[in-house]
Amino acid sequence: MTKKKIRDFLKSLKIRLFLLFLVIGILPAAVLRVGMLRSYGSKAVSNRGIDVLSQAKILANQIVFNNYLEDASSEIINSQLDQLSNIYAGRVMVIDGNFRIIRDTYDLDEGKTIVSEEVMQSFRGEEISKYDSENCYIEMTVPLTEPESKAAIGVLLVSVSTDSIVLNQDYLEKNAWIIEISCTMVLMLAAAVLAGILIKPLKRMEAEIVEIQNGYKDELDVPSYAETEAISVRFNQLFGRMKVIDESREEFVSNVSHELKTPLTSMKVLADSINGQEDVPLELYKEFMSDIGNEIDRETKIINDLLSLVKMDRAAGDLNISSVNINELLELIMKRLRPIADKQHIELVLESFRPVSAEVDEVKLTLAVSNLVENGIKYNKPDGFVHVSLNADHQYFYIKVEDSGIGIPEDSLENIYERFYRVEKSHSREIGGTGLGLAIARNSILMHRGAIKVFSTEGEGTIFNVRIPLNYIAS
Repeated sequence: MTKKKIRDFLKSLKIRLFLLFLVIGILPAAVLRVGMLRSYGSKAVSNRGIDVLSQAKILANQIVFNNYLEDASSEIINSQLDQLSNIYAGRVMVIDGNFRIIRDTYDLDEGKTIVSEEVMQSFRGEEISKYDSENCYIEMTVPLTEPESKAAIGVLLVSVSTDSIVLNQDYLEKNAWIIEISCTMVLMLAAAVLAGILIKPLKRMEAEIVEIQNGYKDELDVPSYAETEAISVRFNQLFGRMKVIDESREEFVSNVSHELKTPLTSMKVLADSINGQEDVPLELYKEFMSDIGNEIDRETKIINDLLSLVKMDRAAGDLNISSVNINELLELIMKRLRPIADKQHIELVLESFRPVSAEVDEVKLTLAVSNLVENGIKYNKPDGFVHVSLNADHQYFYIKVEDSGIGIPEDSLENIYERFYRVEKSHSREIGGTGLGLAIARNSILMHRGAIKVFSTEGEGTIFNVRIPLNYIAS
């Protein structure tokens, strides 16, 4: 398998669930096996030591009582020493006050002297017990003390083997391994089946998405889990939005074609009219050429507006942000549009409540405000007004564009930001509207992380409220 295939294999949710179930099942079993075996070993050694020590104390009392250190010929004591040695597979030595071994159940070191730390401690009255795990034996020393003086007159040294405990532990470990391996195999099968069952809704979801992609279904419906149900709902919402966007795109292309074709058709009609006449008067010729020029200007405006929208759609984050004096910016916009307002006898007023500086793209913000004010001028009544105000708080600045124009019908308010949408198409074309101005304005404001709201009463006027952060925060 290639590295990519291995990586894809390991990224599979089914494999990860399988491994997770396997680890959850095997890890506790392994910990339990190791813990129980260690617990058994330490407990068995502890119990063996307690038993031997108990027997050794009884025997030590009898050795002192029968004066065995002076006369080691007592058959009863010797029999008990041999019995202790045989029962626990160990070695028992009796040491007198001169550190001489007077009895060794192994018959190896009788008569020899033994001096060790444990023996010395027992002569001081201490009972010593230690376990040598490497050599598998327990060694303990018990002082032989006189009842009256409590002085140690000898030591009983006992060494017992723990081989039987080790053998039992090995046997238990082998059985534990067999059980664990058997359980692991069963667990692997169960994990594979369970992972397959858990992953099935996701496989179903994938299949349904393919069916939607091929056009056989209109929505995703996998309610197996709360998560898949939530994903289905979100997917259907996204799919619905994508269909709306697709329909909007088709409508946009259709509108663009229509809007670009209309001026061309008008120019074609005018040109054919001129070409179809002989001895055309100069005045008529000039009139037709003027009309053709107006249509060319309209075509140019549509193209320029379309280019502005395309630039905004293509790079929403492509803003040339700088610190701009908003008061001065609005004054320049009003100065540029005042001749248009004067021509239509519209009063243009700017009211600034406070000095405002903000981080904005000056060109795009100018385009947005210019479109709003210009619309207020164009769709106004004779001797009307357009009132622009500027205010700010600690976080946002606010631009309000209010006019006394013809207003917008309530049922059209939701659609005014759509491209090429016109409330009154004939009136819009008469005054040179392209149906793109509000779309451009809204896109520019949204690019600044701002918001725009409209309030309008038909026949009375319209108010646009714009809110933009003072400090631009890139996403």
